[in-house]
Amino acid sequence: MSTPTARLAAEGVSIWLDDLSRDRILTGNLADLIATRNVTGVTTNPTIFAAALSKGESYEAQVARLAERGASTDEAIFELTTDDVRAASDVFRPVFDATNGVDGRVSIEVSPDLAHDTEATVAEAKKLAAAVDRPNALIKIPATKAGLPAIAEVIGAGISVNVTLIFSLERYAAVIDAYLTGLETAKAAGIDISGIESVASFFVSRVDTEVDKRLAQIDSDEAAALKGKAGIANARLAYELYEQQFASARAKGLLAAGGNVQRPLWASTGVKDPALPDTLYVTELVAPGTVNTMPEKTLEATFDHAEITGDTVTGAYADAHGVFEALAAVGVDFDDVTQVLEDEGVEKFVVSWRELQDTVTAALEKAPESTR
Repeated sequence: MSTPTARLAAEGVSIWLDDLSRDRILTGNLADLIATRNVTGVTTNPTIFAAALSKGESYEAQVARLAERGASTDEAIFELTTDDVRAASDVFRPVFDATNGVDGRVSIEVSPDLAHDTEATVAEAKKLAAAVDRPNALIKIPATKAGLPAIAEVIGAGISVNVTLIFSLERYAAVIDAYLTGLETAKAAGIDISGIESVASFFVSRVDTEVDKRLAQIDSDEAAALKGKAGIANARLAYELYEQQFASARAKGLLAAGGNVQRPLWASTGVKDPALPDTLYVTELVAPGTVNTMPEKTLEATFDHAEITGDTVTGAYADAHGVFEALAAVGVDFDDVTQVLEDEGVEKFVVSWRELQDTVTAALEKAPESTR
């Protein structure tokens, strides 16, 4: 019997898990999700690694070895996380091979401390790619203003990239431009661009959280009617932009030379408002050639009861534009919304990075006692 996740995959949506831990790899849980939930990739970020390392006994032996070696906190984090991503990449290798490199992808993020430093981002992205050393790894780079030239340079070096923290259509257009620029650079350098993959992670639920907060402050019937609509409308318009940009002469030339489209990825798809359906950001964002990266709770809800009714994006552009006209009419400044969300997104990852550093520092200090 076809499951909702199987139907979602049949509609051209790649399901990626927004979580990774060594326990998932060692217990076979990750392999099980591939087999039973149609999961074809994994994304990580500092928050995910902080949670995994804070409660994972499976890291203790390696932490002890790192402590004995005198590794610094950041050296330990680099080794622990790249080891996990390398191992997960191996689990997903059959998916990677079966999809000709489209899926079976595992993402690892550059340090959020570097979000506003182009050169340092490029250097760390290259270092991460070399350390993981797997063709199905994706290096996550945030779509900050400093991140855009870094994305172009890293793509230009032949490294596959997951562009993260995209909130506005304007920034998304700049991300697509950076990707195409990178492909042009790689092609000019004689790199086989058919081996370069990229996704552009467009955040969804966080948009509703911020917009709905502003709508509540406006306190009118017109504002109330718009609650829970901005995130989906924004993502649908992103897909419209994706279709337009990759139909351009510039993009078509690169695709004809072997390049791949940069797929839209729906991120932040866990519903934060309990009044909304728990599969809202899955069922309302079904479109071919997209990725939906889900927390496990959303993945299980989708598998259990999501109603997949086909493409829910490409026929909804007019309605999505209408939502934004209505938001402007009631006084929501969406440019300000997206800037606030980008600033908060970087800051949240920095906070998680500090937690990760604190967790690893404490583990390194404790480790020698347990090995004596």
